Amino acid sequence: MAGLYYEEFRIGMEFKHALTRTVTEMDNIMFCAMTHNPQPLHLDEEYSKQTEYGARIVNSLFTLGLVIGVTVADTTLGTTLGNLGMTDIRFKNPVFHGDTIRATTRIKDMRESKSRPGDGIVTFEHFGHNQHGKEVCYVVRMGLIKKRPA
Repeated sequence: MAGLYYEEFRIGMEFKHALTRTVTEMDNIMFCAMTHNPQPLHLDEEYSKQTEYGARIVNSLFTLGLVIGVTVADTTLGTTLGNLGMTDIRFKNPVFHGDTIRATTRIKDMRESKSRPGDGIVTFEHFGHNQHGKEVCYVVRMGLIKKRPA
């Protein structure tokens, strides 16, 4: 199991995730189709040329999912029991087709679960950046994490 157990996390711990991902036009189109999002900023090149971006931008919820997904192998693969919530989500800069996204995670807080003594709650800060070092996504995520088996 690649993920860390609750006891292995420490507040302030940082992960610079080696896995990166170049976002394609197909990623954006498929995500919009699967989520029934007809926003022309994501789908209509001619419309988007007239906006401040000058081209289509990637659906921000795809960006959020990608940034969190990239972190799983290093942090919670096989040890998470689920997400409990996400807050403070921000998208400082848009993602365009062809951008390569990398992620960094910092452990913000942790505590033992009051209702589940075999588990703990870890608060993650995830940062997503493009190939130019510009922040494209930030999220605070709370996860229910397994404690090490006795």
